[in-house]
Amino acid sequence: MTVLAQSRPALRVSVDRPFWRRNLSLTVVLYVVLALGSLVFVYPFLWMIATSLRSLAGVGSSGASVWPREFLWDNYSRAITSFPFWRYALNSVLTTLIPIIGTVFSCSLAGFAFARLRVRFSGVVFAVVLATMLLPGEVTMVPQFMLFNNLGMVDTLYPLILPAFFGSPFYIFLFRQFFARMPAELADAAVVDGCGWFKTFWLVYLPLARPAVVAVSILLFMGYWNNFLGPAIYINSDQWKTLPLALAGFQSVNGTDTPLLMATSVMITVPCLVIFFVAQKQITNGITFSGGK
Repeated sequence: MTVLAQSRPALRVSVDRPFWRRNLSLTVVLYVVLALGSLVFVYPFLWMIATSLRSLAGVGSSGASVWPREFLWDNYSRAITSFPFWRYALNSVLTTLIPIIGTVFSCSLAGFAFARLRVRFSGVVFAVVLATMLLPGEVTMVPQFMLFNNLGMVDTLYPLILPAFFGSPFYIFLFRQFFARMPAELADAAVVDGCGWFKTFWLVYLPLARPAVVAVSILLFMGYWNNFLGPAIYINSDQWKTLPLALAGFQSVNGTDTPLLMATSVMITVPCLVIFFVAQKQITNGITFSGGK
């Protein structure tokens, strides 16, 4: 009995040790594999940055190197001044921030209704909303274009902004799952205090859903900022072009000037990278539905 009693603490200590201390060799192998795998994804971006700092002659002589022999920072100033960069950037900001606000508001409101309102056939309606994710975008593309064409909104920013205010089934599902994990007593206490359902949503549930709001906003930013198909369908004039659409035209004109093209691509890509790396923890927390407080 004494021997067993003395051996138990040693067993507990060995189990409580971190994984990397208990399996050091396996941890080293995993980190090496992850590092090599990350290089596959990081290399194209590093090459793009290095090429944006080279001269036109240096592109051919450097090959696949990710370290430029010369740093020509004026490539970025040339890229900005070679086409109306700031006008296109403003259009991209408008078609990104406004749809994010519209999508977050509409999807969070619908998700709250599906999670907390007990009405007849709410489960059936929610199933129908999820079923719409099975429809490919090509099915609704032509009817949606005809609708905006009849409304006289083609070649404006309205077709890129207005659909966001009607929600998205995937993000409705995310908010519904997040709100469903919050304590039901929050809604009961708000109703006792005299709040209606919308006030309960706006003052109680939405502030507590900050991780989900941040995660959805960042995912939406990636999609709207890099959206090329929508502007290509609805935008015809240079006045309303967004940066991805303008980059396609820029490539057709300056395709032989690789450093200038890469400098423009870096400036368009950097906002997505900065936002993602700054808020990647909020993305994880929001998607894992950690709604309990």
